[in-house]
This record gives sequence, C-alpha cells and structure tokens, in this order.
Amino acid sequence: MTDLSAEFKALAEYRPTHKVRFVTAASLFDGHDAAINIMRRILQGMGVEVIHLGHNRSVDEVVTAALQEDVQGIAISSYQGGHVEYFKYMVDLLKARGGAHIQVFGGGGGVIVPPEIRELQAYGVTRIYSPEDGQRMGLAGMIGEMVMRCDQDITGYAPGTVAAIQGHGEMAWRALAQLITALENQKADESLMAAVRADAGNRTIPVVGITGTGGAGKSSLTDELIRRLRLDQGDALRVAVISIDPSRRKSGGALLGDRIRMNAIGPWQLPASADAPDNGQRVFMRSLATRDFGSEISQALPDVIAACKAAGFDLVVVETSGIGQGDAAIVPLVDVPVYVMTPEFGAASQLEKIDMLDFAEFVAINKFDRKGASDALRDVAKQVQRNREAFTTPPEQMPVFGTMAARFNDDGVTALYQALRERLAALGLKVGPGLLPAVTVRHSTNQNPVVPASRVRYLAEITDTVRDYKARARSQARLARELQQLRETARMLHEDDAARDGARSTVLRLADERATRLDSAAQKLLAQWPQMQKAYAGDEYVVRIRDREIRTALTTKSLSGTTIRKVVLPQFEDHGEILKWLMLDNVPGSFPYTAGTFAFKRENEDPTRMFAGEGDPFRTNRRFKLLSEGMEAKRLSTAFDSVTLYGNNPDARPDIYGKVGNSGVSVATLDDMKVLYGGFDLCKPTTSVSMTINGPAPTILAMFMNTAIDQNIDKFRDENGRDPTDTEIEKIREWVLANVRGTVQADILKEDQGQNTCIFSTEFSLKVMGDIAEYFVHHDVRNFYSVSISGYHIAEAGANPISQLAFTLSNGFTLVEAYLARGMHIDDFAPNLSFFFSNGMDPEYTVMGRVARRIWAVAMKERYGANERSQKLKYHIQTSGRSLHAQEIQFNDIRTTLQALIAIYDNCNSLHTNAFDEAITTPTEDSVRRAMAIQLIINREWGLAKNENPNQGAFVIEELTELVEEAVLAEFSAIADRGGVLGAMETGYQRGRIQDESMHYEMLKHTGELPIVGVNTFRNPHGDAVLDKLELARSTEEEKQSQLARLQAFHERHRDAAPAQLKRLQQAVIDNGNVFEVLMDAVRCCSLGQITNALFEVGGQYRRNM
Repeated sequence: MTDLSAEFKALAEYRPTHKVRFVTAASLFDGHDAAINIMRRILQGMGVEVIHLGHNRSVDEVVTAALQEDVQGIAISSYQGGHVEYFKYMVDLLKARGGAHIQVFGGGGGVIVPPEIRELQAYGVTRIYSPEDGQRMGLAGMIGEMVMRCDQDITGYAPGTVAAIQGHGEMAWRALAQLITALENQKADESLMAAVRADAGNRTIPVVGITGTGGAGKSSLTDELIRRLRLDQGDALRVAVISIDPSRRKSGGALLGDRIRMNAIGPWQLPASADAPDNGQRVFMRSLATRDFGSEISQALPDVIAACKAAGFDLVVVETSGIGQGDAAIVPLVDVPVYVMTPEFGAASQLEKIDMLDFAEFVAINKFDRKGASDALRDVAKQVQRNREAFTTPPEQMPVFGTMAARFNDDGVTALYQALRERLAALGLKVGPGLLPAVTVRHSTNQNPVVPASRVRYLAEITDTVRDYKARARSQARLARELQQLRETARMLHEDDAARDGARSTVLRLADERATRLDSAAQKLLAQWPQMQKAYAGDEYVVRIRDREIRTALTTKSLSGTTIRKVVLPQFEDHGEILKWLMLDNVPGSFPYTAGTFAFKRENEDPTRMFAGEGDPFRTNRRFKLLSEGMEAKRLSTAFDSVTLYGNNPDARPDIYGKVGNSGVSVATLDDMKVLYGGFDLCKPTTSVSMTINGPAPTILAMFMNTAIDQNIDKFRDENGRDPTDTEIEKIREWVLANVRGTVQADILKEDQGQNTCIFSTEFSLKVMGDIAEYFVHHDVRNFYSVSISGYHIAEAGANPISQLAFTLSNGFTLVEAYLARGMHIDDFAPNLSFFFSNGMDPEYTVMGRVARRIWAVAMKERYGANERSQKLKYHIQTSGRSLHAQEIQFNDIRTTLQALIAIYDNCNSLHTNAFDEAITTPTEDSVRRAMAIQLIINREWGLAKNENPNQGAFVIEELTELVEEAVLAEFSAIADRGGVLGAMETGYQRGRIQDESMHYEMLKHTGELPIVGVNTFRNPHGDAVLDKLELARSTEEEKQSQLARLQAFHERHRDAAPAQLKRLQQAVIDNGNVFEVLMDAVRCCSLGQITNALFEVGGQYRRNM
C-alpha cells in the first residue's frame, strides 16, 4: 500500500478550534454498526463530542437528534440498500426543520456505487466516502476532513428573545437547542439570559436529578421512568431531559452515550397534523459534555435548566455522568435528587462514605438480579435510616428501591416511579390519578432468570468435561500401547525360549494390571477395529438410520482408473495410536464426530444451497425455480429485505420505501409467504428451506408453517374434490409439522453480540425462542431446526475465527441451559438445534467444523448425558461476506472458491457460496449461478472431493484442531468468569471483543500489513471506474407498489379479525403462555408489522448499547 500524501496525513492530525458535535448512526434497518463505531471512536479522539445512536435509526430519529443536540455534522453508515432515498430524505428533513447548515456524511463500504455518490452529493449530501477514498485518505484522514468541514462556530444561530423558545412547536425546540449551544460556549446574550432566568423564576417546574456510579444503569432507569410517566399520564406532559457525560481530558472529545439507551423519548402519536404542530413530540433531550469543568456536571447546567423552565416544560430531568463516593454536585441544582447504585458496593462500611446517601430523596439499587441484592437493599436502607436519624421509621419504609431497568415492565421501577410521582405532585407537577396499576412492592419481584444462578458456571463445567475427556483418551491410549507392547514382549519371550517362564510371567502380570485399568469402552473400540477396517475395505457399506438400511458405495474410479475411497482409515498398527484416533477423531458419523456428523454424504444430494431474495415474493420464487432446475434436492436459502428483518411492514415513507425488496425479499403477510414458496413441495424429504431472520423469526416461522399446512390442505382438496373435515385438517396439520424440513435462524444472542437485527428485549426474545422449542417438542417437529445458532453474523461484525467459534458454541450451550431450566429434556430439543458458521481466509477456518463437532459431542454425551442424535452437531457454512471486497470484485470468486473447498473438506452439512457482487449489491442472476457453480464444480469435477475425510491424517490439521480447541476452551473460561454468556453480554464483553478484532483487521488492511490482492496490493490502475459499469440488482417501482397494495388488501380483508388476535397474542405474553402457539393463529389475519408493534407493547423493545 502506498504511503498517504502529506495532505491526508495533515488531515489525520487535524484538531478543531471550535467545539464540534456530531451525530453518528447506522441507517434504518441496518445492523452493521462496526464501521460507524470505529468512526465515532476516531471522532472522539480528534476532540469531537459524539452523540452515537447505534444501529437501525430512521431519518426522523437522526434528524431529531441532530436538531435537539445542535450538531454541526451527521455521519451515517448504510450497507443495506435504500441509501439514495435515505440520504435524500435526510437532506429534505434537515432543510424543512431548521437544520439546513448541518452537514451530512456517509459511507457504505462499496454498496453506494460511484454514480449514486455523485447523485447524492449533487442533491446536498456533503460527502459520501467510497472504499477508494479510504485507501487514498486513510481512516483518520477521512474523519479529519469531516471534522475540518464542520469546524465552525454555530452560536450565532441562537435566538434573540425568550418568546422564540416558547410554544413547544418544532421551531421553538430548535431555538432552545441553539440557545443551549450558546450557553455551553459561554456566548449567550446576557440580557436574554437575564430575561430567561426571570421567566424561569416565575414558574413552578420541578427538577429531578438522577446521579450515581458509572455503569449503574442511570440512562436505562431514566428511560423507564419517562416511559412510565408517559403511559401513566396519558402522554399529556412535556419533559426536558438534560444528560451529562464526561469530556476526555486528553483529546477534549466526549462520547455522549445516553441518547442511544433511550427508547421512550420519540413521538407516540401519529406525526404532523394541523392540531399537533409539535409532531407528537413530548420529550426534548439534550446531551452535554462536562468540558473543562472538573465535575460530573456542565458549567452551563444552571442556565440550561433555567432555559428549559422558561420554555415551559412540565418537568426537567437531569442525568449526570458517573460519580464517585464523595461527589454530590447535582444536589443544589435540583429539587429531587435520585441516587442510582448497584448491589456491588463492597462492605457495608463503604456506604458511610457515599455523600449522595445523605442528600438523595430516593435511592435505586439497580441490576437487582445480581448476587447479594436483597442484602444490599437492607444495608442501604439501614444506612439511609442512620443518615436521616429516622430511627422511629422501620428501614423497609426508607425510600430505597430495588430495580431492574433492563427488564421490561419491572415492578421495582414502577414502585420507584409511583413514589417519585407523589413527590413531584407535591412540588407542583400537574399529574392525574394515573393509569398504571398501583404496586405494593419496594423491589423487583417475579425474577425468573433465563439461566438459574446455580448454573452460571456451565461453560467452566463444559471446559473441564472436554479437557478431562481428552486427558482420559490419551491416558487410555498409553495403557493400550503398553498393554500391546507387554503382550508382544511376552509372545517374543515365549518364542525365544519357552522355558524362561519367569520373565514372561512378570511381563504378563504387568499386562494384566494395565488391562484392568483399560475401560470397557476403550476395549470395545479396539476389539471392533479389525471389523471396522474390513467394513471400510469393501465396495459397499451398510448402515441403519431410523429403521432403514442404507447401502453406500465406498469407491469411485478416476479417469486413470485409480480407486478413490470415500473414507480412508489410518494405517496405524500401534494400539495406542489406534485408540487415540478412535476416541479423538474417528470416522465420519462416529463419536466424537470430529470428521463429520454422518457416516456418508447423501447420494445425489450435494450440500449446495440455492440462495435467493430480491424484490417481491414473485421475483424471488422465479429465482428459486431457476436455481433449483434439474436438481433433485431443493435447498432453498432465503434472504429477507431489511424491512422484514426488523419486523416492519413496507411503507411509502422514503427511508422505508427505499429498502423494500432490496438486499432481500419483502415479506409482510402469510399471502407473501405462500407466493414465495409456491410450486415447491415443502414436505418432500428432498426439500428444505432455510430462512435467515432473527428478531421477527417467530412470526416468519409461523407464516412458513401455515404455508406448508395450507399447501397440504389444498393438495387434499385437489385429490379428493372436497374440503377436509376438522379431524382431517388436524391430521394434515400434525403430519406437516412432523415432516417439514428446514431451519429458521432465530438466534437472538449473537444478534445482540454482533449488533444486528435485535428488535425485542433480549429476555423476551429468549422466552419466545423457548416457546418455539417447546411447541416443536409437543408437536413432534423432528426435521425442522428451531434455531440456527449463528457465528456468521459475529464474523461479519468483525470477530476472528476463534471468537466466532467460541461465542457461537457458548451461545448454543446457553440455549441448552435455558431450555433445561424450563423443564425440557435434553433429547427432546437438542436434535433441533443447528449451527451456522462463516468460512474466511484464516487458517483456523480449516478446522472450524472439527473443533465444533468434537466439543459439542463430548459435552452432550459426558456432561449432559444426551443421546446420539443430540450429540451430532449439524452446521451450515456460508463463505465470508467480510472477504467480499468492493475493489476488484471479480477476485471475490477466487476467495469464495477456496473457502468453499475447505468447507467441503471439513464435511459441512450444507454450504452457501456468496456471489462476488454481494460486496456492493443484491446479487444478479448471473453472479448467483457463478457462486453455485463454484461448489458444483468442487463436488462434481474436483477429484479429491470424492473422498469424504481428506483432512484426516494431515499433521497440520491435527495440530490446528488442538490449538483452536484449546483457544475456544480458554474463551469459555473467560466467559464463565463473567457470569456466563448473559453476564458477559451485560458488560458488553463479546461486543467489545468483536469491535476490537474488527478494528485490528481494518487497521492491518489499511496499513497493508495484511495483504489483500486487488485491495491494498496488486491494485487495479483504473480504480473506481470499474464499478460504474456493473449491473445492479434493485427492486423495481412496480414491485414496491405491488407490496404496498397487497399489504393494504390483506389489512382490509382481515380488518375485523386482526384486533382480537393481537389482543390474544398480547395476553399470552402477559400470562407467560406459549407465544408461538398463538402466533400460529395470529399470522393468518395479522401482518408482520402489526404483530411486531403489538409485541413491543408487552415484551419490550431492544435497548441499544455501545
């Protein structure tokens, strides 16, 4: 890679002269926020105050944040298509709402092609960066240019009169935001501020100050209190939230990280009508940095509070940055101080040092599900009692509450809210009687942890189990070797001199001692070895699977007449080596399944998947038929558009409309699902459907199951010339559920870790995943995987292969523990779990399947006592999306070919090869055929692929297997030390690791230390111009309009039935019933978006984090 020019080096070192503020986010329905996270870190390092909104942000949310936070710039990453509409809509909204001077920057890693970049920049977007720009300028150079362009003083926009900030219209709030900027920069007009202070002094507006230790959950608790206030008071009150975060002393930058946590600050009413000029906005939020004030508050805070009061808000809430034991700067500025802490404060004597326990009117012990919470509640209540000298009042009546802000509808938070409401009413807040039912508790109750506290060390147990098994295998192998050696020695002594019996007796005694220590299973394996050699030496192998006898040809002939065996056994003669190989490797289809899950691949069924997803269901159905033409096995892999992935309905709003049918198929109703798979027999043994969808997976799965059922009811009608009876329908239904084959991804754990399509709260999502597993058990669903535990998206977010494997397997074991905690039996659900990995270019990918299969099998058998079906790990491979580069995209097929080859050598159960142009667009018909041809050529033309265990016996493969397995087990231990997968997620452990590894890769790519052909070495002299000529697959205007019309028709047809079903669905959540069972009925008359919104109200929305 060439050195950066002096100009770009200077930009990389740029430091602003004014205080620059940026909003950063990933676009609507876009989960890939690793890139924008890297950008916001570099921005902070350059001295910028960054309001980071995370992934999946609508134009309205971004623009509202930019206007209220009064920033100079917006930086957006957009990878999921619809970017032209998204950015244009953003420019339009900024102009319409008083933010025309705010500059918009964007990037999409090659997805936004050069003609679109030119179109957007001509429309008013300041700059869209391409991968070529990244190569020329460097990451820091790009960011430096953004900061330089935004390095402007915007305090001149501040209003000149108090009236300008009053009235609660869009422009009044905009003026308030601009006044706060002037206050922060100490440039506000003094006469105006005197008028503001006087106006504020004449109003009775209570101010709540929420403070506490860093990481105690202040933002989440603030959000939950606001949500309850809005629900309880019929959304009648207007609230100003002022949130303060610390500035970095070294750079002057700041991560203003509270807004990302807020789910309850957006408008709840339908936006913009004549009688609602404020667009239904009820909450104004402004983030402040402490700057050089040396405290947990901003110097401007007193005046900012006065400005909010003068603006006429009913309530002002101030949230400070994290504080230490001796800090209490917020107290003099607010009417009601609230102190938030966690149960882990150390010894009770530490409480005597906390200043805020003297001043706080309310104390919240948040994260009340942690160990020692009830002791903490008692100790803090006693300390508050002592501080107040209120010895006549029992400690349990002190204003100390145990809360779990992370849990939806937590009664501990409700208790705190209701106590706070009474206090605020006394201070003049105009509150009504309240719509929320009164609670009588003082702390969170109904705690049903996903994984019981007694089981949080499960990964440590699994690590010990796997290591113990391997140690046992090696010690047994040593015994077998010694036993063989001793017996052979005895034989040779006897042959040499039959009269020398003493030495022979001694040797045989030593052999007998070892024979008693060789366990029966090891003896059996050794005894069966000659039979195994004989079985694999013939021309045919006979195996029984589920009462069926399957004969498999064991050999093929090359053109030269060489016999190629399907499975080749080692030539070992040493019993130790034989036993070690049988216990740690073995043939495919035999424990521990290191070499493969099944004994042989199915005849005439390649692991090839037909991958499609574009436009409307009609177009994708045509693509499926084209790809599967002439192939006996129909393995249909479905990609959904990002509107569907986030549980939304298609809509005419530009930022949604642009994404309908792009980068996947649009599915909103059962009607769509029937069209999508029309013409395929969904219950045929050679048909399987995989659906890559997570957040709304339960709804999509219910639609699919209904499609398969209705297909067979229609078949009955055609064959019998009449409708089936109710009994016949029930029989058809049960038969379909037992026979339909496929998988739905539905893995919510990796979605949180890789920051992708999380829409519901993690706890609720896991509950519904358990409901699906339970439904499958009750209805004997044997051939459909209830979840595909995915490492692909973890890898896409930036994880290296070891982290991908460790996080994915640990997620799988977490689901096992969660389902066991629900009372399910291991062998009822484990066979319905499958895995999904990404294969990249690193050496570790070569043994990914070997390591995964062995760890899973050993843990299942030795730790959980599971049967053979449960021990078999089934996994799907998709070639790496991260190694699809936008530069020299034709070269991507070469990378994909190598990745497909190692997947086939490693005996994956199914394989999807990415199309080369997926780096920048929905793949075209031509590129998808090329991608499929890659694996067809390997399977049908590549001579060595006729053998099914080519990796076995290679020294490097054996060493890599051991190294990668040990690295994965070490990662298990690290996760176990953090309270298991869910405990580690709470502290952001997996996310942090993924982001660090992503950053490491990007840096090596940019410096050229990691050579990538066509990207940073062997570069094309014609650069970006190549992409100008590329064919782009996009959904058409007709397809988008058709989807809107079909959705409207579906809503019209079911207008009467839908509301009752949605109510029934919500009631199932409230009653903790099986949600999936009700979804099976609800999807018949409710659309995807209707169901998602109904579940938000009772299951909770996902809370984004950094």
